[in-house]
Amino acid sequence: MEPLSWTGPIGTYLDPALEIVALLFVAAVVVQTVLSYFAPALTLQSNPDGTLMARGGALGLFEKLVKWLFLALIVIVLAFLVLGVFLPVGDVGIIGAMSKQFTPVWISLIATFAVSIYYKRRLGLYGKLFDSMIGMIGFGIVMFWVFTAVYTGVFHLIATLDPLSQVAALKNKPPGMPVPESNDSYGWYLLGGDNLARDVFSRMVEGSWIVVQIAPLATLFAFMVGITLGLPAGYYGGRLDTALSFLANLILAFPVILLFYLLVTPEIVSTGIPSFMGMFLFIFPLIFTLVLLNSRYHTQPAKRTPILVIVLGLMGWVYLSMISQEGTVVHFLPAGVDLFDVPSGILVVFVSVVFVNSPTVFRIVRGLTLDLRTRDYVAAAQTRGEGPWYIMLWEILPNARGPLIVDFCLRIGYTTILLGTLGFFGLGLPPESPDWGSTINDGRKLLSIYPHPALAPALALLSLVLGLNLLADGLREESLKD
Repeated sequence: MEPLSWTGPIGTYLDPALEIVALLFVAAVVVQTVLSYFAPALTLQSNPDGTLMARGGALGLFEKLVKWLFLALIVIVLAFLVLGVFLPVGDVGIIGAMSKQFTPVWISLIATFAVSIYYKRRLGLYGKLFDSMIGMIGFGIVMFWVFTAVYTGVFHLIATLDPLSQVAALKNKPPGMPVPESNDSYGWYLLGGDNLARDVFSRMVEGSWIVVQIAPLATLFAFMVGITLGLPAGYYGGRLDTALSFLANLILAFPVILLFYLLVTPEIVSTGIPSFMGMFLFIFPLIFTLVLLNSRYHTQPAKRTPILVIVLGLMGWVYLSMISQEGTVVHFLPAGVDLFDVPSGILVVFVSVVFVNSPTVFRIVRGLTLDLRTRDYVAAAQTRGEGPWYIMLWEILPNARGPLIVDFCLRIGYTTILLGTLGFFGLGLPPESPDWGSTINDGRKLLSIYPHPALAPALALLSLVLGLNLLADGLREESLKD
């Protein structure tokens, strides 16, 4: 087989069009920027969202030109992707071949957007997200990687090869090199081979599964800890607030990287400290759920008791399965009742991320509670005789959801960067792990000669964090309209 070019034979027609449109777009943006400094005030009109848009003259002409050229760029890029799905790999090159591998992701994205936009008026804040262009772009990028992770890690559909398999002839080879015919596998290393002759494309998509496994769940657990402690600290104040704030500030006083380094080093892991920390931190979702349901149904004991027994029984089973892990000092569940085993390296990283993020979430929740506890609806609930936990969980927390949802999205991005940092320094995760940080570290050693092994995971990490930031901006924008 012949090596693949980036765009294949279809690039003969689409590449020149892309180059011309891209150059015209850049030129139009430059001209528009220059004209904006000299445009008379009368040609500018304020929009409802507070922005300014030209309605006439040369500035208005170039503004429309930029818009249409940008749409033309999107159409050409979509042409590369769509043709890649339907045409043979040899005709569409590396970009088309990757697009073909992502076919389940494209289908899932189209279905998600179609259903969400159709029912957006019934979906609350999530539905309002589709009124924001920034929010939709961020949501699309995030869901692209989520679907990629699920289809790769669960259904094994996206990766072309085993991320740990090696083909000696393809060590440090550039993108598009064919795999020798003696190997019964996919025909090309789409993004080239790394310094251990592993497929960079497969390692990139497998790395997304590690991020999706850890970052959202670790952030959710950190929020459970922060909310459970932050609400009473802000609502009651006094010595409880002082003690909890002191502990939070004590943890935040340590440099994050140093704290991570201490928690994931083999010497600390061997003592069992991360496992015991997990036992403590992972119980907060049970406490939160117990207080939430009890405060909601405390006047209906006949309904409350069976709900608590069922929900807490299932959550307790999951909790015991999480803290009982083979190869750690905490391992007591028989194999027949242990729901799952988390690799020790991932468990240590998970606990470390929850521990580091919890104090920051605590401070945010505490600050919001201090502000919201003086509102009229809180006084009305107190007048009705509602208990403190009911007020905190069913009056204050729902009204703090906007800032918390935005921070949740941003914190997933921070956690993704932290995971990349840990992998880059070789901490916590196994050395052969295909996580993005480890892959970037492997590729940086020969970056000046072979940039492709480090560039692909770096762009993947960048795009996911960018998508989370755009999603957070969209959610913030829409939440402020409520």
